[in-house]
Amino acid sequence: MNLTISGHHLEVTPALRGYVTTKLERISRHFDQVVDIKVLLTVDNLKEKDLRQKAECNVHVKGRDLFAESAHADLYAAVDELADKLDRQVLRYKDKTQDHHHGTVKRLM
Repeated sequence: MNLTISGHHLEVTPALRGYVTTKLERISRHFDQVVDIKVLLTVDNLKEKDLRQKAECNVHVKGRDLFAESAHADLYAAVDELADKLDRQVLRYKDKTQDHHHGTVKRLM
């Protein structure tokens, strides 16, 4: 799994990089066919302080690209919300790709 973390109008500190990495490990723990993850952390220059910090993520899994974004006043809270969104998407994709076809009752008898 390749993990790319970049910042826009923001310097990505080692503490922030470690926090994002630990949050996104949950995705690879639930689904092992993750090929590439790209995270973009931005700070918008808005006049109001609400929803200034933004986190976006593109996850390339086998067969599909998943995208999620989150905005919050605190960057760490935005990363938490982003990880929750991606976790739900990955679990939903995993359930869809698994074979749910079962034998009919007639065949079992």
